[in-house]
Amino acid sequence: MGLLDGRVAIVTGAGGGIGREHALALAREGAQVVVNDLGGARDGSGKGTAMADHVVEEIKAAGGEAVPNYDNVATVEGGQGILKSALDAFGKVDVLINNAGILRDKTLSKMTEDMWDVVVAVHLKGTFCVTQPVFNHMKERGSGGVIINTSSTSGLNGNFGQCNYGAAKAGIAGFTRCLALEGAKYNIRAFVLAPVALTRLTEDLPGMQSEDLKKQLDPSYISPLVTFLASDLAKDVTGKTFYVGGGRIAEMKVVTHTGVTKKEGLWQPQEIADRMSEILLPES
Repeated sequence: MGLLDGRVAIVTGAGGGIGREHALALAREGAQVVVNDLGGARDGSGKGTAMADHVVEEIKAAGGEAVPNYDNVATVEGGQGILKSALDAFGKVDVLINNAGILRDKTLSKMTEDMWDVVVAVHLKGTFCVTQPVFNHMKERGSGGVIINTSSTSGLNGNFGQCNYGAAKAGIAGFTRCLALEGAKYNIRAFVLAPVALTRLTEDLPGMQSEDLKKQLDPSYISPLVTFLASDLAKDVTGKTFYVGGGRIAEMKVVTHTGVTKKEGLWQPQEIADRMSEILLPES
């Protein structure tokens, strides 16, 4: 018996890297999987069927059930097409993993409008385009569900040269926190994932060439958390953000310090300066 027997999962961007590991892990636990991948390059250009098809064949060879989908997550029509693939093949959706992504790294001063637009389209708009039809299906079906959206430490903590990517990923985190609140009454649980792994999106970043680091940041370290969150083992958990990678799992939170309150009148700039040590969170 698998943790996800009888459940149907969609994984976007599942043709390689982290998404492929998610699809394989969910299938090993008994889920029927829709493997979505546009089949393009890491910068979002091009398309093809080979990547999704290969993962589907891997799942079937291991005794699982899967179908491919090649729709573009960055369009409303693409999101609806991904849901349709799931319904046509398996009749329902229980789990959605929004994982598809691209990179167009450049410092802000050198970034072009198209580099901004395409990254925000795939990551942030793509999360909306796929989630909305799946969420509505889960809501109308009345059996609950799980939606896991992929953010990044680049958005939650910041990273040099990734203002476009970081903005999109931070937006996904905010989207998901709101989604968890909206989904609670329908037993639709939502989570934010901030994975750290070596994939084709990150393999040429500075410091990523070490063989030891490649082993430590293998994408397979991410998927056990996804399997847990998708299962009944986490049925009482929602709205959480998780850092995961290299064997480490940790909750991430936006926190508000107690700070200081002025009882009467407006704060003066010098007063703020004088009390800044009380306003700022203590250094950890």
